[in-house]
Amino acid sequence: MRPGPRRDPAPSRLRYRLTRLWLRPSFRRLVNFGVPMLAGLLAAWTLAAEFDLEARAIRAYENVRASLIERPSFLIARIDVLGVTPDLAEAIRVAAFVDLPVSSLEVDVGAVRERIEALSAVERASVRALAGGSLEIRAIERIPVVVWRSPDGVILLDHAGVRVAEIDSRLRRPDLPLIAGEGADVAVPEALALLQDADPILDRIRGLVRVGERRWDIVLDRDQAILLPETNPLAALRRVMALDAAEELLTREVSVVDFRDPARPALRLTEHAQAELVRLREQMKGEDA
Repeated sequence: MRPGPRRDPAPSRLRYRLTRLWLRPSFRRLVNFGVPMLAGLLAAWTLAAEFDLEARAIRAYENVRASLIERPSFLIARIDVLGVTPDLAEAIRVAAFVDLPVSSLEVDVGAVRERIEALSAVERASVRALAGGSLEIRAIERIPVVVWRSPDGVILLDHAGVRVAEIDSRLRRPDLPLIAGEGADVAVPEALALLQDADPILDRIRGLVRVGERRWDIVLDRDQAILLPETNPLAALRRVMALDAAEELLTREVSVVDFRDPARPALRLTEHAQAELVRLREQMKGEDA
């Protein structure tokens, strides 16, 4: 009897490839850890779907949260506003938009602060919930320093030219200096510096007018005006103040002191002074004849 064919000891092509694949560390990690983890996730998902575990967890969380919110130690019953006038304090309470009583866990103090700082009269604010049932709001109020007669109405501005409030009449704040003209709000610091240097005639100043959004006219009583240059108006005003101190310039029959060109200042006489000058000239001509 002839013996059958001998079996080839070499592995098959598939077995060879599987053996080579198993020798890779990444593949072994995938089989040893990834497959069991995937099976566990599938089992957990199936279990959660079967017993509605997600809904139960949400309900448990809501119950715990509700029990915390309802605790008296977290209850806010009042809002204390510090550091501002009574009128602004009331406006801040309205802007805070907190419906009392409320739990401190339900109050977003960051959002409350943003709503308060959106008020034009508030420069900065801080908000915190305190033990004892109060929401403390500390605010820095913008202090108006000038009245601006703008194209859109009469507005109070602070030292930086930021809008504080709108008023219906300049007579509401006669204690504050008046500025006017488009663009005057962005030059408030310069206007304040001019007013400081014009202190000797401060009681005669009716207001400062911004001309062409680039320079100032100082309007005085007796229909007088000081026209200042676009550049270095403070130096020009100091020259006018020196002339007034030495020669009493602004007490004379002068309607306009024009320093728009400091190298060639000019004076404009009042109508009465001009008529008197014409009369004197005519008189002198008659005497010469």
